[in-house]
Amino acid sequence: MKKILSLVLTALILGTGVSMAEQKIAVIDVGAVVAKSEQVKVLKKEQQAKIQDLEKWLKTAKADVEKQNTQEGKEKLLKKYNADFAKKKEAIAKDYQTRLQAVDKSITDTISATAKSKGYDMVISKGVVVFGGDDITADVQKVVK
Repeated sequence: MKKILSLVLTALILGTGVSMAEQKIAVIDVGAVVAKSEQVKVLKKEQQAKIQDLEKWLKTAKADVEKQNTQEGKEKLLKKYNADFAKKKEAIAKDYQTRLQAVDKSITDTISATAKSKGYDMVISKGVVVFGGDDITADVQKVVK
């Protein structure tokens, strides 16, 4: 979402050579679009399920460590489980980040396509606009998956 805001601000700063009075400007509440997105809801649900699975795995690992009879056995198994945990956690985080970037791109593309189809020259985040611009949030929410 930061990407969207930075692109919008860069476009605003650089301008297109056309005076602001001649430009058709839209505003959008990106947070509202994201909150209504099914892609985001599914991603969050899947992430939560992965975290719950990891928590179950941790309980099993802890029980295995406690079953060890010797301190040396506990330490060896604990070291192994800590390494496994770090790998699992990193894989979950990497997968989430990759999928989140894809959702971000999809939403950004949808905003751009909607604005272009309605003849807007510029889209600005609603949070930085005090007054003016046509709000296209509802239009984008209808299209975002």
